[in-house]
Amino acid sequence: MFDELSQRFEAAVRNLKGQASISESNVDGALKEVRRALLEADVSLSVVKDFVDDVRRKAIGAEVVRGISPDQKFIQVVHEQLVETMGGENAPLAPAGKPGLPTVVLMAGLQGAGKTTATAKLGLHLKENGRRPLMVAADIYRPAAIDQLQTLGRQIGVEVFSLGDGASPEQIAAAGVQQGRDGGFDTVLVDTAGRLQIDLSMMEEMVRIREAVHPDEVLLVVDSMIGQEAAELTRAFHEQVGITGAVLTKLDGDSRGGAALSIRKVSGAPIKFIGTGEKVEALQPFHPERMASRILGMGDVLTLVEKAQKEVELADVARMQQKLQEASFDFSDFLQQMRLIKRMGSLGGLMKLIPGMNKIDDGMLKQGEQQLKKIEAMIGSMTEAERQQPELLASQPSRRRRIAAGSGHQPADVDKVLADFQKMRGFMQQMTRGGGMPGMPGMGGFPGMGGGMPGMGGMPGMGGMAGMGRPGAPGASGRSPGAPGTRANRPPKKRKGFGEL
Repeated sequence: MFDELSQRFEAAVRNLKGQASISESNVDGALKEVRRALLEADVSLSVVKDFVDDVRRKAIGAEVVRGISPDQKFIQVVHEQLVETMGGENAPLAPAGKPGLPTVVLMAGLQGAGKTTATAKLGLHLKENGRRPLMVAADIYRPAAIDQLQTLGRQIGVEVFSLGDGASPEQIAAAGVQQGRDGGFDTVLVDTAGRLQIDLSMMEEMVRIREAVHPDEVLLVVDSMIGQEAAELTRAFHEQVGITGAVLTKLDGDSRGGAALSIRKVSGAPIKFIGTGEKVEALQPFHPERMASRILGMGDVLTLVEKAQKEVELADVARMQQKLQEASFDFSDFLQQMRLIKRMGSLGGLMKLIPGMNKIDDGMLKQGEQQLKKIEAMIGSMTEAERQQPELLASQPSRRRRIAAGSGHQPADVDKVLADFQKMRGFMQQMTRGGGMPGMPGMGGFPGMGGGMPGMGGMPGMGGMAGMGRPGAPGASGRSPGAPGTRANRPPKKRKGFGEL
């Protein structure tokens, strides 16, 4: 998501590096790159024109203060304009209704946009935030749509109301809202039918459903892959049905991101949520400022912290901190940390939320994820005693040979993992004693993954993330974490953890 757009913006900024000030003459080259970047990202032409004109006006008139270079000031102007274009601030969902009077949310959209899945994702999001949602299956046209919602409801523990396909959508929606009132639910999510394209019958049906349930929110689910059409689709629905916001799906795929920049400007409807994966947990509230930071390669630390807080218990953080200080961190703990990362999302997705990590090569990230799978297989071939006492492996080569055979790898691979694990354990002990934030020892390097990423603040309870470098890659030394001259053998430096940012 946004990778190509980010690269184009970086090229625009390079045109201003080394300049003494921002002027009409030197800003033209940067703005040409910005214009090209937005058009290639499938941003609506009218939005591109307004965006470039606004950036030009603000950049040329901007005062460059001492200590701030023109290219840095240009980035600031672009960032502020991106935030403004995408809506300025997060537009929250309507609050939970009172008992007997639930908040009604109508889910609309074209067929194939991921509307039913988005309904379930929103149901889980509300449940995790202390609300009691009811999902209503009112799509009677698409085969298995009702079954799909019921299956997802069982998966996430959210109740689903259905009358089958023997009633009209507006009757089902009205009965579902009544069930929400009678059952004490505070939110009712109505999943409606879509079409392959906008047509009169679809709009008339949506109007009838709206009149039957009088929703507090009408959320249009938009497939971000359709590019410029997303904004026009949103405007058409808004004019004929009346929407209060949009849910942008499939932003984890090959989307160029143009829809995120066009919808608010063209239709006036805010984006309220974004779908960032196929899993039912992959839904995030949309924050324009965070998205602008991602587009400009600044990362998104707040979203990363929220992911970590969602998965990590404070008791686990304290226990892990103690084990790190005592150098008793073992392979069982290591396996727990690896699985924690998996629950938070893909390694590549997490890395790109960290400032400066957007430049990491995708091939390097893929290689790192493959290596993590190999390490997990090796740990799975260990006995419980071997996991808890890595020293047994160091002193008995026969154990290492057995683990290699059991995991389908070579003894040298196991030797490498064990050596790197011991170095990492010593490094993390140094970090915790050197003033690192409790439970946030930093990311020194996963065993067996040679090279090393630049040191990063770390996430709660995470014992160190992969050094996934390769020789010559940005931020990679090409040496193992404990090699002479690398970070592991330098005096520890005090760093900021996420909680200090």
